[in-house]
Amino acid sequence: MKKISHIITRTPAKSLINGLTSVNLGKPDYQRALEQHNKYIQALQQCDVDITILPPDERFPDSIFVEDPVLCTPHCAIITRPGVKSRRDETKIITDTIERFYPNKIERITAPGTVEAGDIMMVGDHYYIGLSARTNQAGADQTIAILEKYGLCGSVIKLEKVLHLKTGLAYLENNNLLAAGEFIKKPELQHLNIIEIPEQESYAANCIWVNGKVIMPAGYPTTKNKIIALGYHVIEVDTSEYRKVDGGVSCMSLRF
Repeated sequence: MKKISHIITRTPAKSLINGLTSVNLGKPDYQRALEQHNKYIQALQQCDVDITILPPDERFPDSIFVEDPVLCTPHCAIITRPGVKSRRDETKIITDTIERFYPNKIERITAPGTVEAGDIMMVGDHYYIGLSARTNQAGADQTIAILEKYGLCGSVIKLEKVLHLKTGLAYLENNNLLAAGEFIKKPELQHLNIIEIPEQESYAANCIWVNGKVIMPAGYPTTKNKIIALGYHVIEVDTSEYRKVDGGVSCMSLRF
């Protein structure tokens, strides 16, 4: 089990209200989204980590979701190539920050590959890569080749319904995996202790483990009780405004 020592987040831009979305939940309320982000930071502060908070960038409505343009591993950082063109240049505005933490250990995904790190889940030294509308086979192949260069490994999982792999999965260390929907029966995951999240609480499958604590979206009591039963301390945060633009708890930070 690897301790998380640093977390990077970005303050939401006012342009968040025009972020990409695949759901019909209305536009985010910016002021409320800002308040929710502050609460998210406060939750992270309870987890014994150093936090870097990047400034908002109005050019990129989705840039609060810092998870997607970079994959942070213990040995290197991979600058991805987002599957949506409007997000591609988000990699440029975060690279300088990443280079401070990974000097001379920056790798990059190149065309025709596309990868969004919301499609990548780390389990020990293995990385599961979801093939989705945002991450293609070429991108997955490049990612696996980079991982193997650093003594890590990876494999692909084909997505059927959800936007990103971590939309429906969260690895909580200690072999525990929260899973919802299509992931409950995936053969590639059956060696893990799968905690089934009911369909009506599927949004709560997107949680993060941070040094023994689990940060999860507020308002999902069944999921919360299942996580507590595993022995974790749970911190709930309201992410309702981010759900309107396909965002969840994991999307809003880089943890390494």
